[in-house]
Amino acid sequence: IVLEKAPDYREGYANSVQIRVNLWDFFLLFGTLSQTSPENVQIQNFQGVYVSPQQAKALLNVLQQNIGQYEAAFGEIRLEPRAGASFVQ
Repeated sequence: IVLEKAPDYREGYANSVQIRVNLWDFFLLFGTLSQTSPENVQIQNFQGVYVSPQQAKALLNVLQQNIGQYEAAFGEIRLEPRAGASFVQ
């Protein structure tokens, strides 16, 4: 296997992922979320990726495996908001 970066390859940080599903594919929409107050939440989406249902399930399996390894090394990942935060996505 040879891994290459396409000419339009880019990396980015996402703290928001939205998922839309239909019969043929899953659409993952990545963005950055900022919140200045409980009422003011802004998400700036920067990348959308379509994957097949089969690839989505393979991604789920890889994520579960890697999360298990991460938690074994560093402790449980908690989903409740941090102190002072009131929004989790």
